[in-house]
Amino acid sequence: MPLFERHVFVCCNERPAGHPRGCCSARESPRLREALKEAVARAGLKGRVRINQSGCLDQCEHGPTVVVYPDAVWYGFVTPDDVPEIVESHLCAGRPVERLRLPDACINTPQCPHRPAPPTGSGPG
Repeated sequence: MPLFERHVFVCCNERPAGHPRGCCSARESPRLREALKEAVARAGLKGRVRINQSGCLDQCEHGPTVVVYPDAVWYGFVTPDDVPEIVESHLCAGRPVERLRLPDACINTPQCPHRPAPPTGSGPG
């Protein structure tokens, strides 16, 4: 069997309700993963592109989060409505969808515009 050309990881992590960072599953990432699987099959990419469920990708504020390897392209705030564009543009034609791409400054960094500020202390005693 030939190697997969791309692996697409969809964060389906769950956090407790009310968690300050939220979670991708609460934002319909399982539905997004299924839509990607169906679209990949329709596009004739089955066996070439693998859609995987992942645990936490530590990009909770940007969820649902999707990452495409080996391209190392991170997408945030993805919805099932974005699936046709991701499949046609990125997975078929090799052109990442820039409007969904997370800025490098948001990935694996303690601060970004989407991450809630850490709790502050109770002030002077």
